[in-house]
Amino acid sequence: MENFGSWSVLTTNFLVVLYLALAGVTFASILHLANGKWRFQVRYYAVSLAALFPLAFVLLLVLLGGGEHTFPWLAQAHDDGVHLGGWLDYPFLVVREILGFVVVAVLFGLFIKYQHLTSVSDDPAVHRRFRNIALLIPFAYVLYGTMVAWDFEMTLLPGWHSASFGVYQFVSMFQGFLAFFVLMLIVLKRSGKLTSDYKPFVFNYMAQLILAFTILWAYFYFTQYLIMWYGRLPEEMDRFDNMMFYGLAPIWWLFLVLKAFIPFLTLATWTPNRHNPAVIGFVAVCIIVGTWLERYTWIAGSVSPEYYHIPMSSIFDIVVTLVIFAVGWFSVKKALNHYGLTRA
Repeated sequence: MENFGSWSVLTTNFLVVLYLALAGVTFASILHLANGKWRFQVRYYAVSLAALFPLAFVLLLVLLGGGEHTFPWLAQAHDDGVHLGGWLDYPFLVVREILGFVVVAVLFGLFIKYQHLTSVSDDPAVHRRFRNIALLIPFAYVLYGTMVAWDFEMTLLPGWHSASFGVYQFVSMFQGFLAFFVLMLIVLKRSGKLTSDYKPFVFNYMAQLILAFTILWAYFYFTQYLIMWYGRLPEEMDRFDNMMFYGLAPIWWLFLVLKAFIPFLTLATWTPNRHNPAVIGFVAVCIIVGTWLERYTWIAGSVSPEYYHIPMSSIFDIVVTLVIFAVGWFSVKKALNHYGLTRA
């Protein structure tokens, strides 16, 4: 249990990598279904993040192999003989996580394949098949995202339940993706290595989406808390109280400021900010950091406060994060080169 805090860094990085891959393809599918004309400016950049799927799968296997290090309730069941519900049957958890990942990765891979085919073929059958696959992508994102939210965050504390936790998590991660994606576009544009360009209005559109998902995330954040607080449900509120007022309190309130207050006050109060890449980039960095801290807080805060651990306070935390970042960066860079979006 003493090492759970450091191991939580690995789980947090896995979720970030996984959702960047998931949300990139989901974003492209939503723009296609909404018939957004500006999708042609960004769709290949978005699906390039699917290059993170192999890294996410390796991290998933490591976490599942970690057993008690990843899921503290497993150690409790072994040591104390506590009976857990069917959802927490460990072989069932391993099977559903691996199977769910494979199904989603294959489906998202088909979307990328047919997105390319529609750009080189006028065959109606190809376009119809692409539309049908695009229709499935948001459903897959929601269903798979709910399972991931339950397994890697909500049920880390057995018996704790929130009816809105799934949507709370995958909305938060989509906001984090939007921030990462617009920051990636800004960096690429300023790098001078682009083989093609995209229009400046893309930044405005992305800023509006970030603002919308900031408001949506704040709504789910507050309603989830309000129901438990107003209903005076002590078992549910204990988890909130431990994270908000004990060892992880500075991180909890920091991610709230970074993910809600700064983005809203910056993008909602003055319209020119939504057209300024520098300002948008600043907001994006705040959201990315806030999203990472949010995920870590929910994961590491699922145990007793005496075992709380401040992230990046050990060599393990730093090395693991840097290695994952480096592998992810090279994977996405290779994908961008493959699509001909950047010069090698």
